[in-house]
Amino acid sequence: MIILGIESSCDETAVAIVKDKKEVLSSIVASQIDVHKEFGGVVPEVASRIHVENISYCIEQALAQANVTMDMMDAIAVTKGPGLIGCLHVGVQAAKTLAFAYHKPLVPVHHLAAHIYANELVVDMKYPVLALVVSGGNTELVYMKNETSFEILGQTQDDAIGEAYDKVARVLGLGYPGGPKIDKLAREGKNVYTLAKPKTQGKYDFSFSGLKSSVLQFVKRMERTNQTFDMADLACSFQECALDEIFSRIKVCLDDHPDIRHFVVGGGVSANSRLRERIEELKEQYPNITFTVPPMYCCTDNASMIAVAGTIAYESGRRAGADLTADAGWEIQ
Repeated sequence: MIILGIESSCDETAVAIVKDKKEVLSSIVASQIDVHKEFGGVVPEVASRIHVENISYCIEQALAQANVTMDMMDAIAVTKGPGLIGCLHVGVQAAKTLAFAYHKPLVPVHHLAAHIYANELVVDMKYPVLALVVSGGNTELVYMKNETSFEILGQTQDDAIGEAYDKVARVLGLGYPGGPKIDKLAREGKNVYTLAKPKTQGKYDFSFSGLKSSVLQFVKRMERTNQTFDMADLACSFQECALDEIFSRIKVCLDDHPDIRHFVVGGGVSANSRLRERIEELKEQYPNITFTVPPMYCCTDNASMIAVAGTIAYESGRRAGADLTADAGWEIQ
């Protein structure tokens, strides 16, 4: 089965062609980072306009790279949501046009589900699965009894972890995107500063707003009292505190669900080197569970994961008609 996937939920225009959930025949990603870093973050209107400019070119390049034609596609998969509504519309309209012009089934895909399914590119997931989704817009623990069931056990009550990284990076003057910059700087520092520990009501939920504010207050206090601080140490202290929030919830969740056979990670923050180290440490504590972190090439937004998710959705019977529209707040399914 050959599926063409289209992704345009934020600031990457991506098109990929994947065969049988495993073989990536082509993957084209047109990033807008250089544009949005001038603004310190993604500007939705600018992002959607650039998607319009890029989408046709990306489709052409994906077909050329894979050396296939549209007639060879079994279906067209596209991100329906969640994401920035204007950006999503560009991908959805492109997918609807292809499906209509070439008489192909149209399959709507949930962006976060696709991040989870990205792990299928390297391993066959064993159910029940516990998935950690960590990105700029989401932080969730998702329980999957089988391939097509999703139960959100915990989620952020305020900022997503990726958003917190970006905001802290802005406070430290590191620029956008903040995640890779803080990760790199933290490698040079030590966890020596005491920051506010996040507080949540749900036992599996997350919170990062207070931690972000704690960093800002720390910096202002140092400036007000003419004290100096080590940027690398502060980056390290922030990162360890943020990851403590994540991993404390993971452990509680794994302990409460002894049936879990496989733990997977998805989303852009899964590229974080310290998070990957702590996953390795977690493996030793739960030897009966398989742990998988997707390869770097499919951590950030891409269309390979959309094609994989589209394959699974297509096999389960999901289809959309000409009335398909983007849904910025679409719940995971």
